[in-house]
Amino acid sequence: MERAPGPGRLLRRSEFLAVAGARRKWVAPGLILQIRRHDDRQRPAAGEPSVRVGFTASRKVGGAVERNRARRRLRAAVREIVPVLAAPGHDIVVIARAQTLSRGFDDLRQDLETGLRRLGAAREGSAS
Repeated sequence: MERAPGPGRLLRRSEFLAVAGARRKWVAPGLILQIRRHDDRQRPAAGEPSVRVGFTASRKVGGAVERNRARRRLRAAVREIVPVLAAPGHDIVVIARAQTLSRGFDDLRQDLETGLRRLGAAREGSAS
């Protein structure tokens, strides 16, 4: 399968709020996935990747060390799955949950894959 360039990053609060405002989310044991299709109001600048990803972990996950570890695990899963599976033209927010730290890495990747498919953000013809 053809691998697209790596995803860009969502960094500003307004970008995260826009994705949450789309009200398209999927909850899995290891993560929460929120997705928003690009439109005229908010999209990447010319030359930036067409898929952007943001990560967040609240204090419910644990202290700073646990939150950072959870975000690292989610970033690693996104690096493997999103360039292969995600359709261009989407902003994605991946939210850590308390189980993110204890869930097996293969299960985290599967949660991400399933969420992309369920929310309609997977590439056409991409089969597992």
